[in-house]
Amino acid sequence: MIELTSVIRDLREELSRAIVAAEDESLHFELGPIELELSVALERSGQAGAKIRFWVLESGAEAAMSSVSVQRISLALQPALAGRDRPPFISGRADAHEQ
Repeated sequence: MIELTSVIRDLREELSRAIVAAEDESLHFELGPIELELSVALERSGQAGAKIRFWVLESGAEAAMSSVSVQRISLALQPALAGRDRPPFISGRADAHEQ
């Protein structure tokens, strides 16, 4: 299982690399909303003041988690760069048939 915070952090790092790669490319894509659908397991420790933690299940792990509460959640993230009013751009290579 992977912590939800790690999934979002890794997504942010991947998007940051794509934004940097876009700087020298002629083809840009405006980054719009990102929708994630995840299977998560909820964990709550018995300590006073404890928080609930969300664990993202790896592919195929849902069937093995029968004794844990498994939920499906959807997240809609709107990426933004600090100090900028417009959405960031990410890069991609144009195929021969694209303009």
